[in-house]
Amino acid sequence: QVQLVESGGGLVQAGGSLRLSCTASGRTLSNYVMGWFRRAPGKEREFVAAITWSAGSTYYADSVKGRFTISRNNAENMVYLQMNSLKPEDTAVYYCAAGVVPMIVRAAEGYGYWGQGTQVTVSS
Repeated sequence: QVQLVESGGGLVQAGGSLRLSCTASGRTLSNYVMGWFRRAPGKEREFVAAITWSAGSTYYADSVKGRFTISRNNAENMVYLQMNSLKPEDTAVYYCAAGVVPMIVRAAEGYGYWGQGTQVTVSS
């Protein structure tokens, strides 16, 4: 079992920044991919970014590439999502997820563990 807890959401003006954190516990994560997904009101859940725990390889949705950065701290079992140049369309509940490799990192179905989510609201 892997437990995931997100934090760092909030209200920010367009153009601002937020950093989301995800604390992972319960298992060694060396064989895992850590992902961030989001669900906006009335929309389906969508992939945002992912990072492989061991190699640190990163993947991004086109909509956030160049604005968001995913990173991890192996020693503290933390995953971060630095979000810059935020737009109103980034408003959503953001979820941290963990899945065992090999897997398709952009597909939510591959992730077996999910956090409870944290709300990000970007005002125009």
